[in-house]
Amino acid sequence: MSGNPWRGEREIGVPMPSGDYKVVINHEEQYSIWALDRPAPTGWRDEGFSGDRNSCLAHIDKVWTDMRPRSLREAMQESERA
Repeated sequence: MSGNPWRGEREIGVPMPSGDYKVVINHEEQYSIWALDRPAPTGWRDEGFSGDRNSCLAHIDKVWTDMRPRSLREAMQESERA
């Protein structure tokens, strides 16, 4: 799958299907959207928010304030303490 999912494209010029989505999160606390009627992909879990694509992306913009993976944030905190 190529293209930028944040721009709503799977392949260049092919729009994502419309419909309802849910927000998913992985163990690194990175967010994405996934079709509401499908189980979360391996390594991801439902975050608890669902709606249309724009609502889900707006929710992610609101809650995902630090784009660094969790492991990097924790390593940097440990480094600062040392």
